Amino acid sequence: MDVLIWAIFVVIFVIIEVITIQLVSIWLAAASLITMFCAFFFDIPFLAQLGIFTISSAILLAVTMPFLRKRLNKKHIATNAELDVGKSAVVIEEINPKLHTGRVTLNGIDWSAVSENDGLIPKNNIVIVTAVQGAKLIVKIKN
Repeated sequence: MDVLIWAIFVVIFVIIEVITIQLVSIWLAAASLITMFCAFFFDIPFLAQLGIFTISSAILLAVTMPFLRKRLNKKHIATNAELDVGKSAVVIEEINPKLHTGRVTLNGIDWSAVSENDGLIPKNNIVIVTAVQGAKLIVKIKN
């Protein structure tokens, strides 16, 4: 009976891993598998099986997570949009949140724009890009 319980846990943890892809529940699946084999080959009480599961989970996580973090945490490369944050742009169409209008030009490119604080920004003002949301720049008046 205990072997069946651990087999069910293996399947559950594998399904969770496939759904989430977080590389955490796969180690719990492996620990369940280890515990299942221990329960099958050795006649040990369920409380001892829980101890085996806990210890093997901790060991698998402790041994593999630093290695995985090093391999998965690659240096972030800024996108072109992120590189535009902090740059100056010129308002070519009044930014008006009530009318849902607003366009700026940045590096010779025409962008849709909204005010950071939902304020009105008249045409020909110089603004600073504070964020990029898709194809829309979030801007504020340059002081």
